[in-house]
Amino acid sequence: MSNIIRGTMLLTGASFLSKLLGMLYVIPFNALVGETGGALFQFGYIPYSIFISISTVGVPLAVSKFVSKYNSVGDYETGMRMFKTGMIMMAVTGLLSFLALFFSAELLANQMITTENSGSISAEDVTFVIRMVSVALIVIPAMSIVRGFFQGNNSMGPTAVSQIVESIVRVGFILGVTFVIIKLLDGSTTIAIGFATFSAFIAALASCIVLYIYWRKRRPHFAKQRQQQTFHNNIPTKDLVAELFRYAGPFVLVGLAIPLYQLVDSVTFERAMVDSGRRDVWEFSFGVISNYGHKLVIIPITLATGLSLAIIPALTKSYTQKNTELLTKQVNQTLQIVMVLVIPAIIGLSLLSDEAYGSLFGGMDQLDISGSLLGLYAPVALFFALYSVTSAILQSVNQQNYAVISLLVGLVVKILFNIQLIHMFGAKGAIFGTGLAAIIAVALNLYRIKKSINFSFKQTFKRTVLILIFVLFMAITIWITKLIGGQFIPYEESRTGATIMLAIAVLTGGTVYMWFAYHSTLLERVLGNRIRFLDRIFRR
Repeated sequence: MSNIIRGTMLLTGASFLSKLLGMLYVIPFNALVGETGGALFQFGYIPYSIFISISTVGVPLAVSKFVSKYNSVGDYETGMRMFKTGMIMMAVTGLLSFLALFFSAELLANQMITTENSGSISAEDVTFVIRMVSVALIVIPAMSIVRGFFQGNNSMGPTAVSQIVESIVRVGFILGVTFVIIKLLDGSTTIAIGFATFSAFIAALASCIVLYIYWRKRRPHFAKQRQQQTFHNNIPTKDLVAELFRYAGPFVLVGLAIPLYQLVDSVTFERAMVDSGRRDVWEFSFGVISNYGHKLVIIPITLATGLSLAIIPALTKSYTQKNTELLTKQVNQTLQIVMVLVIPAIIGLSLLSDEAYGSLFGGMDQLDISGSLLGLYAPVALFFALYSVTSAILQSVNQQNYAVISLLVGLVVKILFNIQLIHMFGAKGAIFGTGLAAIIAVALNLYRIKKSINFSFKQTFKRTVLILIFVLFMAITIWITKLIGGQFIPYEESRTGATIMLAIAVLTGGTVYMWFAYHSTLLERVLGNRIRFLDRIFRR
């Protein structure tokens, strides 16, 4: 079990740092371009995210599973052959995806902005931003398959380090180029946003350099493995490709879950808000939900992202070797890690949504919109996280097709109800639609896991109830902290006050939850002995 924890923590740490940088940079970015600029940024990034998944065709994660499968039986040559074939495929699909997104940008923009003079964002602005970000598609698919190959060899370091470098370069470029265009050149927000999205290409190049350095160092090790190999499958290349695509197809759709939900919002939100008489707030609300608020909500999901990458090789190996007992333990541990860390994070964020949004982005006079939207959106993160992890579990036990079915069912629900919900509840309706879709998708995945490997959720359910009890104590602590602190700190009116209250409430609430979780041995049972460093803080 130590390998899955080590790999999980490494990838989760890198993903968390990347997401943290992605959250922190939007503070000065918001000060430069505002909610409207953030909305324009997302209008360009949402289709780009979808094309990224399509251009890779799920191959990087599929390669991770493929390489792990054949390495587990000592056939290293087959994994290397697939890696080389996949690199060629990614070079081709990356170029084709770039051309497709670049030349379809105007069509996509006209679907997103359908009403003339509905706000300050025009279809021409969205077209420009989409074309600027599309260049990254040339590089990222080939880069991501290298990460998948390393992960399939249980080497998470290259992915972790390259992710961090990519994030640092991307954030630095975004802030630098936006500041120069807006402040020094007195340029337009549209030009600044366009070049900000171009940062994806610059950051991908930096990541490629890191991965190349790791490849040079690890190449002798891979060569030695192949020389010592005694067993060969001798599978024809066309059969390898066919097997890869059986894995890859479901991976691409599962990776599209959040971007697809956001795409539905991007093509329905503006028209539904305008038609329902909310023309004056649609840009602000969309910026909160799709960009700034989403940056905060995505932080708890980081754990699930790391898990999805780290558990695939380990679970695949257990399933291939028919080690049912170990497989059951790994699935239980995976689900419980999500619960023990994500539930308190999203409940805390929901309770402190006004303070979180106000301290990071300001706009204290509009927290009745931004804070309430963030508070509703935060709990949805749990179901995003569970969908990511349960889909990875299904893929690891050759039930990947069912993960696709659950996604499609959820997506149909989102499409059918989104406009009606927005008409009924305003911007909150988009959140309700996403939450309903994600809950249904997760329920279907959990049902299939139970049926496919005869899995019992009894242990996970019992520990989740315990987690909820501890979270209740945490919530009471946060409520008392705000009640008492409000007598001395004007956190509802001042950005500084909101920041102070946020810090105090997070510290007190988080400490209470960690104390109960530690002394009940919950953390040790779920996370293992590595949690013992807390002995210095919470002495039994």
